[in-house]
Amino acid sequence: MSRRFGPTAVEPATPLWWGGIGLRILTWLFALGAVIVHEEDYQRPALAWIVLGGMAVWTVLTSLVYSREALRWRWSWFVVLDLVITCGLMLTSPWILDSAQLHSLDPLITTVWVAGVPIAAGTRFGGIGGVAAGAVVGAATAVARQAFTLDVARDGVLLIVSGLLIGMSATTARKSAAALARAWRKESANAERERLARSIHDSVLQVLARVRRRGAELGGEAAELAELAGEQEIALRALVTTEPTGIDDDVRDLRGALQLLASSKVQVAAPAGDVLLPAAVTEALIAVVREALSNVDKHAGPAARAWVLLEDLGADVVITVRDDGPGIPEGRLETAETQGHLGVARSMRGRVAELGGTISLDTGPDRGTEWEIRVPKTGSRRRR
Repeated sequence: MSRRFGPTAVEPATPLWWGGIGLRILTWLFALGAVIVHEEDYQRPALAWIVLGGMAVWTVLTSLVYSREALRWRWSWFVVLDLVITCGLMLTSPWILDSAQLHSLDPLITTVWVAGVPIAAGTRFGGIGGVAAGAVVGAATAVARQAFTLDVARDGVLLIVSGLLIGMSATTARKSAAALARAWRKESANAERERLARSIHDSVLQVLARVRRRGAELGGEAAELAELAGEQEIALRALVTTEPTGIDDDVRDLRGALQLLASSKVQVAAPAGDVLLPAAVTEALIAVVREALSNVDKHAGPAARAWVLLEDLGADVVITVRDDGPGIPEGRLETAETQGHLGVARSMRGRVAELGGTISLDTGPDRGTEWEIRVPKTGSRRRR
């Protein structure tokens, strides 16, 4: 699923950002204590204080950026810059520490302050970003120490694991927030739908039902009006009893959208659960089914009935549209295409081809017409 947050939306991983800010402040204080303790042993104490001051300034800047509530203000490029500057400050250690300090257990000038970068990268980019940042900082530690020792390897592993765990936590938080938001929107839509259904049932549906019954009793032209009223009654009942088809801006429920096509002459059978597809795929499939039903209405006769069957096969969805009309005579589609009637060629086959799917026709004299539409759920073209 896509992660979308509005310009003022609170980022679900905000607690992790604040935790990273707190970690930087505490580790900078630890670095300050280390400089105070080891100042007399440094080759260039003045440079140590300059680097420590740079760390303080960068801690303030990162805290200001990472404390913003919306994810859009926690820029990706800034997190990358954070990694570069942190590693750069750490690589000043060979000019500050003497050779004995570099090859002993004495801390580098940045000490554990560098651990804030994998935390930030993991929070911004997920587990992969956290691992990558931890590996870069670990490699920079080896360069600063001018040796790859067991202690350096251990520090690198700890940095990588920290970035991975924080990244996984951030990704989980965002997915959970998105799922909760979808559930809340769906619950709100269902509550509104139920309210409208009660109101419509007490007014419009009762009027349509009365018109249908009375028109059937009167016969003649009134019977035709009664039939139209009955179709509208069925369509309206389907509208108020079908769950909302929109889940978010990018995903729609194909099952709910197809159920809205039901009428007195069209029956729709679908799985019990939602069949979620990209919105563009759902809209294209609905257009194809509408075209097939329109052809039934135009060519199969006023008494023809149609059935729409939706199957969810995991990676693919299959829609079958069948009618009990007279069928399509052999060569009729080719003739229609040459005459410029491109409803089947472009509206149906063209849309399905764009979705990377297939459409097949089974028809014949006196045995109706059956279209089978199969498309991948992603709507992307398949490799050949």
